Amino acid sequence: MARRYDPERRGRIIDAAIRVVGAKGIAGLSHRSVAAEADVPLGSTTYHFASLDELLIAALRRSNENFALAMRESEALIAPDADLAEELARLLGEWFSGGRGRLELEYELYLAALRRPALRPVAAEWTDGTAELLAGRTDPATARALIALMDGICLQVLLTGGTYDAAYAREMLTRIIG
Repeated sequence: MARRYDPERRGRIIDAAIRVVGAKGIAGLSHRSVAAEADVPLGSTTYHFASLDELLIAALRRSNENFALAMRESEALIAPDADLAEELARLLGEWFSGGRGRLELEYELYLAALRRPALRPVAAEWTDGTAELLAGRTDPATARALIALMDGICLQVLLTGGTYDAAYAREMLTRIIG
């Protein structure tokens, strides 16, 4: 049987891994569960991702791309006269408007780096990339503080079952920006 050329297969496997983690958590992730979700042979998952850590790295990178894209597309992060705190609070609000499930999934992947050292550089890529985007509007230390606050707000809302309060976020972001 001839091998079928499938240039989208790797991406489908990553998307399937994200869906598996969303449904079953990281504990439910296996090459077999991802292959079934992606509707590909088991050998395809191990061909593209020799280990589960490699698969998690790809899934974390994919999920990081979403927020980074929203930030890169934000004119207010570039315009020097725009209200940075307002824009960051708005972006967080947009992120929450997409539903808790997506945010929980992304934070589960992000926080998996606590137990999986292979994921730490990818988690750092997100922080470094976001800090770089904010560097045009503030100094590096303030950019890192803004990121820490945004992460903290997101985690508190997710862990307590609360609702996102844009006014609170804007006020706290404004305090950090000074």
